[in-house]
Order: sequence, then structure tokens, then C-alpha cells
Amino acid sequence: MKKEEKENKIIFDFKRTTEEIFSLEEFKEKLKRKKQLIIKYGVDVTAPFLHLGHAVNLWMMRRLQEEGHKVVFLIGDFTTKIGDPTGRSETRPIIPEEEIEKNAQEFIKQVSTILITDDPQVFEIRRNSEWFSKMSTAEFISLLSMVTHSRLISRDMFQKRIEEGKEIYMHELIYPVLQGYDSVMLKSDLTIVGSDQLFNEMMGRFFQEKFGQEPQVIITTKITPGLDGKFKQSKSLGNYVAIADSPRDKFGKIMSLPDHLIIQWMEVYTTIPLEKIEEYKVKMKKGEINPRDVKLELAKAIVERYHGKEVAEMEKKWFLETFSQKEFPNDAPIIKIPEGEYNLLDILKFIKPEKSNSELKRLIMQGGVKIDGKKITDFKSLISCKEKEKLHLKLGKKEFYRILFSVFKKEK
Repeated sequence: MKKEEKENKIIFDFKRTTEEIFSLEEFKEKLKRKKQLIIKYGVDVTAPFLHLGHAVNLWMMRRLQEEGHKVVFLIGDFTTKIGDPTGRSETRPIIPEEEIEKNAQEFIKQVSTILITDDPQVFEIRRNSEWFSKMSTAEFISLLSMVTHSRLISRDMFQKRIEEGKEIYMHELIYPVLQGYDSVMLKSDLTIVGSDQLFNEMMGRFFQEKFGQEPQVIITTKITPGLDGKFKQSKSLGNYVAIADSPRDKFGKIMSLPDHLIIQWMEVYTTIPLEKIEEYKVKMKKGEINPRDVKLELAKAIVERYHGKEVAEMEKKWFLETFSQKEFPNDAPIIKIPEGEYNLLDILKFIKPEKSNSELKRLIMQGGVKIDGKKITDFKSLISCKEKEKLHLKLGKKEFYRILFSVFKKEK
């Protein structure tokens, strides 16, 4: 493939996951050069948690790595101590240094499932404490003198706080300045971020021009609603598919996705050809295909992307056998319990010792427990090993256990 064709192919492929590019012409110009591009990937390591939404940016970076460009994974160990106010109506608490380092290592582990991290030619790890911890007060004030208060305060979240009569602290105002200066120190050519980071990365362009550098291109990516169909994926809302999820968990979670999001998720989270996605869209609209069948293809495509084709086929087969044909999975974990007479709550405490009695009672009363296919809502229901030597227990929608009563006696 000729160089120009490669450049056009990258831009075409990026289009399906891109919201905006600042600017497209600059990006085209950078791709035309023979120079290796420096792609800034900055994270504040507040919590080592990445989901499919984050992965959109990582897959685009991976594509550029395959073309020989370098991702600089910038760990914001210094700025994490300050706290990014993005998306917050309240000030974020400061994180201890040892926790920052622990989170950083977990981040690297998770991004390694997508990015090429074992080749120093296309991957490098940096920390912004390298420059900020050595910066003198005079240098810092000089940096602040380049940007006006009105520019910083124009940020939408700050305007919202002002309207609501909430405080804005000085360290929150200077956070975009610090993140912007990171781009200067890395001499970054490109950064790929969610739209919520646009203000901070525009500060990067601003400072690069102030320091006589060519400004970085900013690509913002599409943000889709999570599994609840309302809000973007979030750990606190539990509406996410995590990169670290097992293949089975990924598949099961995706099958709970509302039908109206199937096409959007296909476009953003898979590499299924767009013409094929359009075909699915038309057929679903005409009622010529069951949305569940399309969702199966979505789940299979996502699992395959992270775990391979063989695993994806296996998980699809397991899902169909277990949920469609109502079969109990043969590979369900075995829980051995001493022989005796128990109520259902006691049984669940063997399976979920980390859960409180009140949590388990609530699960039972809400109909979340089945034994041998029968729903039981009374946590006092007695279960005796004299009647049955083994049980098939289903917990919630996706957890299965085989209960075996052991011959040894229950300790008193």
C-alpha cells in the first residue's frame, strides 16, 4: 500500500470513532511526513480502571503504533496529587504517593492488553514529576503569566460552579495549565482523548505555540451510553464493560445492552465493517432479524477483539446453551458444603462469604436465587443433604454453582 493510501486509510478508519479533530488538515500534514509522531497519552492515576469507552482511544493509538509512531504513556504522578476537576462539582481529595504508584502499575498492566508496550521504539513511559518537581517558583509564575484568568474561568464546569454559588480553588484553576505544559515537555504531535478533556488539551496547543513548538493535533472520540442506556460507562454506576473483565463477563454484560444501542456499540467498539453494520440496522428496522441475534454478533466481536476468535466462539456457545436452551453449565464452579441441614441463607454464605446477611437476604427476597431451576424467595427455606446430595444453584442472571454435600460432618 502506498504511503498516501495508508494515510487516507487511517483517517477513514478513525472516522467511525472520532467526534472532532483539531484540526484535520494538521493531522493530514503530520501523517504525510516521514517523521515519527509522538502521541501523548496522559493519565491521572486516581483509580486503575479502564472500560470499553477508554479502549476506543487505545485502539486508535495502537493503529498508529503499527505504523511506527510512538505512544508516550504519561503518568501524571505530580498532577494526580493536585486533582483534575473535570466532570466534578466538588473538589477531589488528594491521593497518597504510594497509592499513585500502585495505581500506575495497574494502569500499565491494563493498557498492555491493547497497546504495544514491549517495544521502546513505539512505547515509552514518562512521569510529569520529572519536570514539575524540579520547577522553581520563578519558572512556575512565568508559566502562569502566559495565561489569563478569563481563559481559565471560561471552562464550562467552572461557569456552572459560579452559577451554583460553589467555590473554585486555585489548584483546580491551574490544573489545565499543568496539563497543557505536559505537551510542551513531551513535544507531542497528537493526543487522542474524550471530549471532556478537550479544554485541558487545548491548553497544550496554546502553550506549545507560546514556546515556539508546532501545536499538537487533538482527536476527541465518541462517547456512548453505558449498559443502562442512559449515562456514559462508569464504575460507580456499574454500567460498564471493563477491559479486565473475563471473556464470560464481557459477553454476558453486552447481552444485557438495550437494543437501541446495538448499532452504536458496533460502530464504536468493534471492527465489524460499516456496510455490515448498516445491513444489520436496516434488517432490525424492518423486523427481518431478531435484535438478540445481532447482539450476539456484537458480544462475539468484542470478546474476539480482546481474547481471540476461539474464546469468542466458545463464549457464544456457552451463552446459547445456558440461557437460550436453559441448560446448566457443566463448568459451573463446585462448592463443597459439610453434610447437614441448612437454610438458604446459610448456603449462600458458603458461596459469598464477603457479603453481609442483609445483602444476601435482599438477593433472595428479590427472586435472585434459583435451586434446581426453582426460584426461592424465603431465606429460611430448609435444605437437607439427606434429601439431595447435590444442587444446581443460580445466583442472579449469570452466576452458576454446583453444590456438593460432603460426607464429613459440619463443625459445631
